[in-house]
Amino acid sequence: MSAPTVVSAPGKVLVAGGYLVLDPAYSGVVVSTSSRFYTVVSTVDRPAPDAHAPIQIRVRSPQFVDAVWLYTVAVDPALNAVVVDPHAHKAHSTSANKFVHLALQRTLALAQEAVGTGSLQNSLAHGLDITIAGDNDFYSQRAQLAARGLPATLPALAQLPPFASTGVRLADVHKTGLGSSAALITSLVSALLLHLRVVPPASFAPDAAPAADGRALSHNLAQYVHCLAQGKVGSGFDVSAALFGSQLYTRFDPAVLEPLMADGAPAAPLLPIVSPSNPAWNYHVAPFKLPPLTRLMLADVDAGTDTPSFVGKVLKWRKEDSERANALWDALNRLNNTLSQTLLKLSELYAQDDAAYKKVVKYLSTLQSVQWLAHPGIPPEEQAVIEVFSDTHDLTQAVRAKMREMGELAGVPIEPPEQTELLNACVSRAGVIGGGVPGAGGYDAVWLLVCDPTLCPPEELPSTRVGLVWSKWTGLDVSPLAAQESAAGGARTEALDEVPGLRALVDAA
Repeated sequence: MSAPTVVSAPGKVLVAGGYLVLDPAYSGVVVSTSSRFYTVVSTVDRPAPDAHAPIQIRVRSPQFVDAVWLYTVAVDPALNAVVVDPHAHKAHSTSANKFVHLALQRTLALAQEAVGTGSLQNSLAHGLDITIAGDNDFYSQRAQLAARGLPATLPALAQLPPFASTGVRLADVHKTGLGSSAALITSLVSALLLHLRVVPPASFAPDAAPAADGRALSHNLAQYVHCLAQGKVGSGFDVSAALFGSQLYTRFDPAVLEPLMADGAPAAPLLPIVSPSNPAWNYHVAPFKLPPLTRLMLADVDAGTDTPSFVGKVLKWRKEDSERANALWDALNRLNNTLSQTLLKLSELYAQDDAAYKKVVKYLSTLQSVQWLAHPGIPPEEQAVIEVFSDTHDLTQAVRAKMREMGELAGVPIEPPEQTELLNACVSRAGVIGGGVPGAGGYDAVWLLVCDPTLCPPEELPSTRVGLVWSKWTGLDVSPLAAQESAAGGARTEALDEVPGLRALVDAA
C-alpha cells in the first residue's frame, strides 16, 4: 500500500477588519493559528477489485460519536462526470455531512477534468479511506477538563490527549470560532488534489512559495466548496488563512463563483473557473506576521453569537445609513491599516537591532501600558521601540472603540459590555499590548497580544497574568485556548508519524 497523503491547515483569527472584510474596498488582518485540521487519505489495502465493483470512499471523524460516512463513486467517461452518492454506514446511523460530501464531489469532478478519467479511475480503483481530525482548540474542552477534575487553564489543557474525543455527535459540538469548517475543507480538498495527482507534492511542502499554482488551485477550489456548503459566497478570509497563513487579506469578487453556485452538479466545467489562471480571482494576499517576542492569546467565552444575524444587521444598517456608515468604515479601515503596518514595523525594528528590541520587551513586560512612555533616560534605540509598542496599544484601543460605535449604530453587540469589562481587565495588566473581539465580535471569544520575553520565569510572564484574570473571572465563563500564531504558515504536507496522536487515530478503524 502506498504511503498515506497527509495535509494540515490552520485555523484563523481575524484581529482587524471585522465586517469590513466583506467589501473588496477594505482589507482584514488575519492571523493563522497553531491549531490545525488534518486530513489523512489512504488507498485501501485489499486485492484488486472487480472491474464492475462500485468504488467506495469511507470518511471518518473519530473525535465524534457515529461520525462515519460511506460514499459510492461512479466515474462516467462518456458524460465526463463523477457521481458521489452517500449512504448509511452499516454499523452506524449517521447524519449526512454536507461539507465532506461536496468536497468529495467537486474535487473528484475537478480531478477528472484535470488528469482524465483513466487516471482518476486508477487512483480510486481500490477505494479510499479518509480520516479527518482537528486539534483540541477547535472545540470546547470544558467537559473533558471537568471529567478529569482539571481547571480551565493553559497548563490543564496541555494535559489533555491530542485529538481528544468530544463525546458528542458532530452536530452537537461547541465550536470555538477558529474556523473549523474552512480548515477542514482546505485540508480535505488539498489532500485529495495531492493524492489524485492533480497538483505536485511541492505545492504543499513547508517551504513552498505561496504563489505556487497547486496551492492557488486548492485555494480556489476550497473557497468554492466552502461557499457551496454554506449556501452563500462569504468573504473567504478563513479559507485564505488556511491556505496561505497569516496575511493582510482583500476578498475576491463573488461573481467568479456565480456560475457554479446552483444546487446539483455544476452546469459549467470547474477547471476553467477555479484555475489560478482565471483573472476573475482578484483576491489579494499580502504577507503578515505578529512581532517577535509577542504572543497571541485566545479565550473561548461560552455564551455564543449568531454571526450571520450580526452580519445581516450590520449590512442592513450600512445600506440604510450609508453616509455615516461609510464614514465610519473608512475611519476604521485607516486604523486597521495603520495597526497592521505598526505591527510589521516592530518586526523591522527587531531585524535592525534585536538586542535593543529584546531589552524593551523584557522591560515592557513588567509595566502597564500607561507607564511605557513615563520613564525618562531610556536610550534612544530602545525608546524608538517603546514608542511603536505604545502606538500599537493605542491603535488596538481605537479599533475597539470604533467597533463598539458600529455595534451601537447597527444595534448589534459587537463588543458587549461584559466583553468590554473582561478586555479592559486584561489590557490593564503589565505587558499586555492590546486585544479585542475577533471577527464579527459578540459573545464568542477574545484575543490578546502580550509581550513574551525570553529567559523569564513563568510566574512573571504577561501570559501568566492574563491566565490568572481568566481563571478568576466570574462575569463570563472564560476558557483559554492553547493556540498561538502558526509558525508553520498555511496548509502543508505532514508525516503521519510526526504528528502526535494522529497515527493512533487513523489505526483505530
